[in-house]
Amino acid sequence: METHEEKDMRISNFVKVLTCAAALQLGAGAAMADDVKNPWQIRVRLIDVAPDESSTTSIGGQANVDSSLVPELDISYFWTENWSTELILATSKHNVTATGTDLGDLDLGHTWALPPTLLMQYHFNAENSVRPYLGAGVNYTFFYSSDPGDLTSINYDNGFGLAAQAGVDIDVNDDWFFNLDVKKLWLNTDVSINGGAVTADVDLDPWVFGIGFGRRF
Repeated sequence: METHEEKDMRISNFVKVLTCAAALQLGAGAAMADDVKNPWQIRVRLIDVAPDESSTTSIGGQANVDSSLVPELDISYFWTENWSTELILATSKHNVTATGTDLGDLDLGHTWALPPTLLMQYHFNAENSVRPYLGAGVNYTFFYSSDPGDLTSINYDNGFGLAAQAGVDIDVNDDWFFNLDVKKLWLNTDVSINGGAVTADVDLDPWVFGIGFGRRF
């Protein structure tokens, strides 16, 4: 199993590569930005955040995290007609349980997750009415307003993760477009229960399926 140090190093290396790619693209984009008619783009989506979780706990068993249906906002800036940077903002509430532990099945309450995600994207068919795109980037997940359920206390560590994306924009008219989007986020958190009496290492790794509308400015 990959250690936290190895995971942090992998993410750090990915961030460096993404930063270099962004810097190169910014250099090219600065010369071409004036050629982009509508560089700003905003989308509003309804997303289904579906964790693909796995875990190890100090009392055995498995942590289970339910899906959440929430709104999402993203803001994009096009450096060229094909390349853009996108910031994605959404927060979701998830109920958590543990099954098959040494203490039986436990209600671990709920937590809110806020994973702002920054992606570099490439858009195909920039001049056409149907424009598929691919993206890759990083996220930093904050956990807040956690309720411990059957327990006394519970704490989730915040942390960095990776993200990948695929989607398509389909023009409705000159200003508005329809959007379909899917993302994969790799999120890990260390969980401390009852002041550290019980610990868990949880990979949430959600799929995020979205549908919505957008507008370019």
